[in-house]
Amino acid sequence: MMKSPCDELAIQSRSMTASGAPQAGIWILTAAILGSSMAFIDSTVVNVALPALQSSLGATVIDVQWVVESYALFLGALILVGGSMGDLFGRRRAFLMGVTVFAAASAWCGLAPSIHQLIIARSIQGLGAAFLVPGSLSLISAAFDEKERGRAIGTWSGATAITTAAGPVLGGWLIQHASWRWAFFINLPFAAAVISISLKHVPESESTTEKRVDWLGAAIITVALGGLVYGLIESARLGWRDPFVFGPFAIGVACLIAFFFVEARVAEPMVPLQLFKSRPFSGANLLTLFLYAAVGIFFFLFPLDLIQVQGYSATVTGAATLPFILLMSFLSRWSGGLVARYGARLPLIVGPLITAVGFILFAVPSVGGSYWSTFFPAFIVLGFGMTISVAPLTTVVMEAVDQDRAGTASGINNAVARIAGLLAVAVLGIVMVRSFSAQLDRSLARLPIPAEQRNDIQSSYVKLAALEIPPGVDRNTASEIKASVNDAFVYGFRWIMLICAGLSVLGAAQSWCLIPGKPDLQRQPPQGPKNVSHML
Repeated sequence: MMKSPCDELAIQSRSMTASGAPQAGIWILTAAILGSSMAFIDSTVVNVALPALQSSLGATVIDVQWVVESYALFLGALILVGGSMGDLFGRRRAFLMGVTVFAAASAWCGLAPSIHQLIIARSIQGLGAAFLVPGSLSLISAAFDEKERGRAIGTWSGATAITTAAGPVLGGWLIQHASWRWAFFINLPFAAAVISISLKHVPESESTTEKRVDWLGAAIITVALGGLVYGLIESARLGWRDPFVFGPFAIGVACLIAFFFVEARVAEPMVPLQLFKSRPFSGANLLTLFLYAAVGIFFFLFPLDLIQVQGYSATVTGAATLPFILLMSFLSRWSGGLVARYGARLPLIVGPLITAVGFILFAVPSVGGSYWSTFFPAFIVLGFGMTISVAPLTTVVMEAVDQDRAGTASGINNAVARIAGLLAVAVLGIVMVRSFSAQLDRSLARLPIPAEQRNDIQSSYVKLAALEIPPGVDRNTASEIKASVNDAFVYGFRWIMLICAGLSVLGAAQSWCLIPGKPDLQRQPPQGPKNVSHML
């Protein structure tokens, strides 16, 4: 449920000559805003829809992990290639291809009769997003010269912040009053408007420099991430000794190692490894990895907690995240000013530490209690910590490389943010299932449940809080089992929140070691509005 860092930097850093008639600028900006909003709304609404589709399709938590991970896998692995394709074959053409594929896959998601078809459709949706997301940013870069680009970035950021904030609430209302399928159908009117505007009013533009697409690197990293994620997720269901778990995981590790060898040798790699010789650049990406892994797993589990355990509606669950979104939107300019006053290092230490406190506050609530006294304070602290962190993070990425490599650097940082969430849901999903199972075993041991019914319950542990009470259990025992299931989920959720806090502290520690202080940051950050909305 995140906008990635450096989106504005990806626009600002690209050195281009504005193309197309001046009057086309408003249409280009509109198409880019609607296209970006479609991707951002989808990511927020789908997480709110997870409990509903889990119930509707009888899915386990592993299945809903795949609903999220299949999309994130192709988007994270191919987003750099998607950007290069726009430069090579035409930015409008690549953007339209991404929108069309994304919309068609969204329709398939909404019509999917089974969880397996939904997962396949989500994979294709991620493929479309890999062209849509960078395509919308490159359209703005190509359409506006340096004088007008800052204003265009501000307009894009503000508009996408509004749609990002409205997405969870609108989506939650549709899920509650219609169906989870509307989490995907909501993309179709956006796509129709984008395609119509682009075909009529957006001129084609291509890069003037000759570039190559690193197809080999893209294929290897896709297989690597796919193997790793498959092994991690399925290990909770099949166990590590199963050849269908160990085999893909081993292939993923081998391909990941091969990826670095390939990138070090190809003429135009998708990830130039020499950029990581810069300590600030490596530090910024490590911090991105830690923070976005923590936030990624949080926004995967939090809707399950609110809807299945706390008893919130989908609409209220979507609205519950608004304090976080609004803080990230309204305080981004203020946080950008912290760099000029204190340098990037101090905010990148203090921000993650405040974020860690926010995660600890999310570990406090049990079952029940008012939102305003349980989750609202935690959201305020978490949002404040992330607000302090993201704008300086963007500045460090820009300052760490030469200006002609800033576009590549921002793309890498975006990919790291998306892959962080991908890996976090896979790895910490295992921790959640194991913690939930262990706690529920301890609770059930105290209840008078027949062995056959106990086995039925234990076989459904992978459904987490959506676990169904087996038939034949008396009312009082069923009530105690449900209370035990809720307590077990809260127990596992607390462990995950403490791990997220630890990841945030690790991010602060590596910032202390790798990010230079104010005297070492000699160039000024790019002018113009930026970082208005980075999350959710």
